[in-house]
Amino acid sequence: MSIPFSQLDLHHATLQAVQALGFDTLTPIQEQILPHTLAGQDAIGQAQTGTGKTATFLITIIEALLSKPFAKDEARYAGEPRAVVLAPTRELAQQIHKDAIG
Repeated sequence: MSIPFSQLDLHHATLQAVQALGFDTLTPIQEQILPHTLAGQDAIGQAQTGTGKTATFLITIIEALLSKPFAKDEARYAGEPRAVVLAPTRELAQQIHKDAIG
C-alpha cells in the first residue's frame, strides 16, 4: 500500500502544490528515497522513467528552501543560486526545468 503525501512532514504549500498536481500517494522510489532526503541525508536510487524521481529531488529542494528562508537583514544578490541541479543531457535539464516551474 502506498504512503500518502499527507503523511510526510511537508510544508503546507508543498503539500498543497503536490495535491493540486493530482498526486496523492508516493511511488515506490519516492517511498524509499523521500524520508531520507527530507531528513537531510544523501540518497541514491534507480527507477524507470515516469516513476517520480525528478519530483522526489525537487520536493526535497523546495522543502530545504522553505525551511531556511532569507532573514530580513540577510544580504541577497540578484542571480544568487540557492540550489543547483545538474543533468547529463540538455533534454533532461529541460524536462527538469519544466517540472520545476510548472
